[in-house]
Amino acid sequence: MNPKTRNPVLEAFGRPLRLGVVGGGVGSFIGPVHRSAAVLDQRFEIVAGVLSSSPEKARAQGVALGLPPSRAYAALNEMLAQEAARPDGDGIEAVAIMTPNDRHFDACVAALEAGLDVICDKPMVNTLDEANRLAALVERSGRVFCLTHNYSGYAMVRQARAMVEAGAIGAVRMVHVEYFQGGMALPVEQGPLNDKLRWKLDVGRSGPSLVLGDIGTHAHQLACFVAGSAIERVCADVGAVVPERSVDDYAALLWRFANGARGTCIVTQAAAGAENNIMLRIYGEKGMLEWQHATPNYLRHAPHGGPVQTLGRGDPYLHSQSLALTRWTRGHPEGFVESFANLYCEFAEAIVALRQGTPPPTTWFPGVETGRDGARFIAAALESSQRGGAWTALLT
Repeated sequence: MNPKTRNPVLEAFGRPLRLGVVGGGVGSFIGPVHRSAAVLDQRFEIVAGVLSSSPEKARAQGVALGLPPSRAYAALNEMLAQEAARPDGDGIEAVAIMTPNDRHFDACVAALEAGLDVICDKPMVNTLDEANRLAALVERSGRVFCLTHNYSGYAMVRQARAMVEAGAIGAVRMVHVEYFQGGMALPVEQGPLNDKLRWKLDVGRSGPSLVLGDIGTHAHQLACFVAGSAIERVCADVGAVVPERSVDDYAALLWRFANGARGTCIVTQAAAGAENNIMLRIYGEKGMLEWQHATPNYLRHAPHGGPVQTLGRGDPYLHSQSLALTRWTRGHPEGFVESFANLYCEFAEAIVALRQGTPPPTTWFPGVETGRDGARFIAAALESSQRGGAWTALLT
């Protein structure tokens, strides 16, 4: 059975929620992913958008992507004002933000202050100060906030967390994460730059550490999510392995968790030959779990002294949190877009609960505190690296 055949949004309102998108226009990698994920399970309908920071491009790209000309807006403040003033009351109810990193904070603040629920691409913001201010605003507003750390939206990552929580591998002792990409293995900054590379290579826009903001926060969130514990301190080496590069493309860390676990994390965008290689290994007193992004529908469980098992997404004996994120039976793979779609589903169902005044569903989607933890992680890693790899505590 496909659990997504039941749609709490349609049951509650008889229609999908109306979504406005910000960023992710023509040529963007992440924009089509968000838009496809938002509508995959009929929780949202994209009815308005601001597709570019250029007013002319924003209007033209909105229309090109199928929005009515009257709802293809030139700027965010225009969209928020005009959608709120629509005489038939069919304005947007939530906003999805997928702009370059430096615009996340202002866009999130504007949407929350307009009374809208927000789903935002990672990293949440570029500074710890912005993270603290945004967390306070989310709490005051009472709105739903979701951060798209999509790897925690994979069914078998949820299964791993559930097994750790249930004690399947005993007390967690070690957590190791690798995240290797190869897109910046060459000196790309010496050639013609597309829009994506141009803003990513600008520290003012991508943030204080490109590699930590872009993929390090994913590795951090994945480790903490599955281990069920926050990281307390890190020992880090952060920098660039490509000569003359002005942004970080490599980070190697030792980390220690609040639950006593230790481990390592290596992330890089300059590993020649790598694709989007992510590996999580978590060792407990009674065994280990391993998940790889190359084979995301499977989870390896190796009990100490027992037979190794490969658990497959869709198997009926899996945890309910895993099955809830599964559309098809084992043997019919689900992947990257579906991991985003799972977060969009949970975001929508939390909005339904908020509107109806009922307890929110028991879900594990990342929220504003996850984003603040990511900002703390980046700040501590950079401080540690600047101090020659000294152990550095994450701020509380």
